[in-house]
Amino acid sequence: MKIQMKNKLIRLVGLGALASTLMFAQAPAGQSGRRHGHLGQRMATYLQLTADQQAQAKQIMADARQQATPLRQQMKQNRQALKDAIKSGNDAQIDQITKAEAPVMAQLASIRAHSFSKIYAILTPDQKTKFDNMQQQFRSRRAGPRANAQG
Repeated sequence: MKIQMKNKLIRLVGLGALASTLMFAQAPAGQSGRRHGHLGQRMATYLQLTADQQAQAKQIMADARQQATPLRQQMKQNRQALKDAIKSGNDAQIDQITKAEAPVMAQLASIRAHSFSKIYAILTPDQKTKFDNMQQQFRSRRAGPRANAQG
């Protein structure tokens, strides 16, 4: 049971990477770094996404950005309020602000997860296999030094 949950979490994180790279690849000029655009294009090329799939992914990410905009603005205000509370040493206010951030962060995570799920759903079985293999290679590379230290 725990392995299934871990696999789902890993897949969700991988989908996040996919969706993020697609989002940056499709973002209007000036909103993302050059590096992210190249990464998104390489991902789309590697997975051989069709123009229709790229357009769908772009729309999914645009919808997610639109849903997240007021939440990101709220987080920005919370961060400023938290900085002010930290500077003033107001422990009660720090606690209040950090507790208020949790549901906003959960909503943002939910928006991301739903958008990642929608993007994964538009992939063909072959693309999903490629993506899963790529994700496994990524995990292996990231876990390499830790796996050796634990083994």
